[in-house]
Amino acid sequence: MDPAIARACASADRSVPFGLYLHVPFCATRCGYCDFNTYTAGELGSASSPETWHNAVAAELEAASTLLRPARPVSSIFVGGGTPSLLGASGLGRLLDRVRDNFEIADDAEITTESNPESTSPEFFDGLRAAGFTRISLGMQSAAAHVLAVLDRTHTPGRAVAAAREARAAGFAHVNLDLIYGTPGESDADLHASIDAVLAADVDHVSAYALIVEDGTALARRIRRGEMPAPDDDVLADRYRILDRRLTDAGFSWYEVSNWARSAAGECRHNLAYWRSHDWWGIGPGAHSHVNGVRWWNVKHPARYADALGGRRLPSAESEILADADRHVETVMLTTRCRDGLPQTALDDAEDRRAADLCGEGLLIRRDDDYVLTDAGRLLADGVIRRILWD
Repeated sequence: MDPAIARACASADRSVPFGLYLHVPFCATRCGYCDFNTYTAGELGSASSPETWHNAVAAELEAASTLLRPARPVSSIFVGGGTPSLLGASGLGRLLDRVRDNFEIADDAEITTESNPESTSPEFFDGLRAAGFTRISLGMQSAAAHVLAVLDRTHTPGRAVAAAREARAAGFAHVNLDLIYGTPGESDADLHASIDAVLAADVDHVSAYALIVEDGTALARRIRRGEMPAPDDDVLADRYRILDRRLTDAGFSWYEVSNWARSAAGECRHNLAYWRSHDWWGIGPGAHSHVNGVRWWNVKHPARYADALGGRRLPSAESEILADADRHVETVMLTTRCRDGLPQTALDDAEDRRAADLCGEGLLIRRDDDYVLTDAGRLLADGVIRRILWD
């Protein structure tokens, strides 16, 4: 047992909201841009299976609930991956039952699962509603077939919209579509078509991320070989402006640089908990946790993860205790990206002066006692944060 984790859990503030993230590491195929901790059946071989993973998850949930006693209600649950929908509605419902075996879930908890459009159906969404899920997040990425091909996505262009409509028909009030912009070969027209499709799907949340080429991915190798160009920063900025203008005109509001919702009720409460440095326990191989100023992360491989829990050990690989300086940096980094803004009270005198200078440059505005990114500032958010902290 890592003593830092034990101490953090024993002294945790029970008034701080608490969430659970559950990582499903399985994928049918590997997307060329993805560097997440995921595995295809061929990569795992006989080393692990959904059943051994499920049993290990149940054991980690039990360990977490024991360490965190007296228990506090779980305010949000997010099942991510990987491809959680490969488990089917029954498998995801069984996973939620294991949570209920160990934790009290708040009556108004937000319970989200990610899903690949190709592994969903009307019956799938009906099953999720019956199991207690309240929110669906679908990986759309693009409505252009050639863009999906570059990303190695397997779903057809129209399937994500159809899946979103099926989720809405099943009674889900909160449905998200994920977009990726700036893929090599994508045009402005392709992005407009993707936004048209999103708006036609009648969802209440959109996440849109600039393509990041991660080292070690198939996409990085193709770019390195000169088969396609790397994403262009100026193009990415133009695409972000298009997204923001179109979504704003359609009634969405940004609440984090890469996230828009039709209303406060549609905002992802689980992600807001990350950005507000609340407590959460990450269950599953490679999952990260944060409780009471201590962060830790699990071993990555599902077989090693299951072996640790089979030996009645926490599967943590490493942990770190966040010093006051670390917490300060994270507060600035995370809150600056959000619509509610960076509290002036969080800054020292030098940082406050630098933030005021950024207001003069049109990258921040002062709203009451908070510094908030302007439209121009959102395009340069990382640079704004660096200048506040370190000039």
